[in-house]
Amino acid sequence: MSGERITVERIEHVAVIVSDVERAKQFYGQVLGLTEVPRPVTFDFPGAWYRNGQTDLHIISRPHADPESRRHVAFYVSDLQAAARVLQSHGFPVLWETMKIDGLDRFFTQDPDQNRVEIMARDDT
Repeated sequence: MSGERITVERIEHVAVIVSDVERAKQFYGQVLGLTEVPRPVTFDFPGAWYRNGQTDLHIISRPHADPESRRHVAFYVSDLQAAARVLQSHGFPVLWETMKIDGLDRFFTQDPDQNRVEIMARDDT
């Protein structure tokens, strides 16, 4: 075994499987307000890319969504209560997490394909 190590510099992107790209774009682009960026022209399958800082979110279309699970993507927001109100006003669930993390408050919601999405912010209480 060599002394070499992998040095991860950052998470580059996260991919989410969806069954309807346009419906997912409404959620990630319009409701969450992520910025869509161009995908490589060589990609010959439906999808969309969003960028936030140095990390991308890739929406990948498949005929069927993944089964529900605890797997999720998490977004840190500046105003957790405002995020909850926006999601609820668009008909998305807001499920407050009871397992606390020191200094953070958070809730879970689901995108239109029931992909689990965590929304978190500094705990002001």
